[in-house]
Amino acid sequence: MKTASTQKGLAAWIMKMSPEKQDTLIKLMVLTIAAILSFSCRLFSVLRFESVIHEFDPYFNYRTTRFLTEEGFYKFHNWFDDRAWYPLGRIIGGTIYPGLMVTSALLYHAMQFVHITINIRNVCVFLAPTFSGLTTVVTYHLTKELKDSGAGLVAAAMISIVPGYISRSVAGSYDNEGIAIFCMLLTYYLWIKSVKTGSVFWGSLCAMAYFYMVSSWGGYVFLINLIPLHVLALMITGRFSHRIYVAYSTVYCLGTILSMQISFVGFQPVQSSEHMAALGVFGLCQIHAFVDYVRSKLTREQFTILFRSIILLAAIAGTASVGVATALGKISPWTGRFYSLLDPSYAKNNIPIIASVSEHQPTTWSSFYFDLQMLVFMFPAGLYFCFKKLTDANIFIIMYGVTSIYFAGVMVRLMLVLAPVMCILAGIGVSAILASYMRNLDISRKEKKLKKVDISSYPMKNEIATAVVFMMTVFLITYTFHCIWVTSEAYSSPSIVLSADLVMVAGSSLTISERLIIGCATIHPRIPK
Repeated sequence: MKTASTQKGLAAWIMKMSPEKQDTLIKLMVLTIAAILSFSCRLFSVLRFESVIHEFDPYFNYRTTRFLTEEGFYKFHNWFDDRAWYPLGRIIGGTIYPGLMVTSALLYHAMQFVHITINIRNVCVFLAPTFSGLTTVVTYHLTKELKDSGAGLVAAAMISIVPGYISRSVAGSYDNEGIAIFCMLLTYYLWIKSVKTGSVFWGSLCAMAYFYMVSSWGGYVFLINLIPLHVLALMITGRFSHRIYVAYSTVYCLGTILSMQISFVGFQPVQSSEHMAALGVFGLCQIHAFVDYVRSKLTREQFTILFRSIILLAAIAGTASVGVATALGKISPWTGRFYSLLDPSYAKNNIPIIASVSEHQPTTWSSFYFDLQMLVFMFPAGLYFCFKKLTDANIFIIMYGVTSIYFAGVMVRLMLVLAPVMCILAGIGVSAILASYMRNLDISRKEKKLKKVDISSYPMKNEIATAVVFMMTVFLITYTFHCIWVTSEAYSSPSIVLSADLVMVAGSSLTISERLIIGCATIHPRIPK
């Protein structure tokens, strides 16, 4: 009786709210449920195999994190680990991205400070699921900036269970990608905010998020090339403005300085070929701003002559500088992995050790469907709605989607980079379709009540709208079942743990040695059963 009365009281309290507050409450509930689902669906491995660290790289990261929490950052930064790459050893501070370890150590010390007793191993095991919940929230805000809050909620719900992201963020998979996707989407969200506002404040926050990304994963090179590519596209399409100039100048200058503080990165942002596009676009921004200033002070004829002269001199000087710096070894060439992204056959023909890694193989069509399911079909719909209403932010997400789908096709590990933009564009597509046809349903019901017929509309409007909404509902339900099944069966089994059933023969159990032989024969078919 108390429960029923409490529910009635809660319902009455909600009904007394204004429509705006009810809308906010519903959004908050949906987003909270999506974040909880994102965390909980990654716990299959813990429920089945206990709280363990998966595979070799995650265990190495766990060892370094444990050393950091016990000895402090200074000793960690100068630690020579004689057990890594034995007998050569390894200098840890200058050969890793420390963001993952520092994040875990900070969370561990924060919980110890408030007297929450937890082992550092459990912090490492549950770090990726925790950050996946934060990724859900960031995806909502990013998609909201691109379209609206409805699309943001759909995208957040989709990314919470998409297998392409879960494959690197299950509990126990303590690797850099577990927090890197959160850092990447946070950087993109703050970049969109800085582009819309032209504010140094948002640009500085974007640079700090970029610094966190650089400290966490080597995939930051994708960011520092995509953002300049977006600025270049805005220049070509005539959308460059003072807002873009302030945003990019702030992000590039501050972000580059901060990224050079990571020992493993060092002077690469100003010396390596992968970062030269960002530097070149920064120079173009300065030239563009200078040209706009001079244009306001000169006549058309004077400006045309001066503009052509400046462009010619700048092109000659820039080409000569890059050529001389490359010849003198001041600018390092592209890495083999980067070449293999631009030319899929490069690694196979020149560097077989890169091509031999399974993560560097081209992605098959079945892998796209296995990791993305209905997002493969809704991705073009989201692109269509972005092209339909071109803005500075929509141009960015279009470029992100097109470039990431190419790179994911070249290298299977980059499916991780494709999954978030697939969820964002699919969320935009699903939200726009449902909003359009749900509106038709509402209009049809009102017309029936008023007994009016809209001659200008297409026939059977109500039936078609009902069919489309039902079809989208079925697609979303099948997407949910597919994602949970893939997560449970494919991505939640630690490679260091073997599961087997007890074998019974003639009513009695086999000996331990016989079980071991049968287990090995199951794993390796050459061993006779």
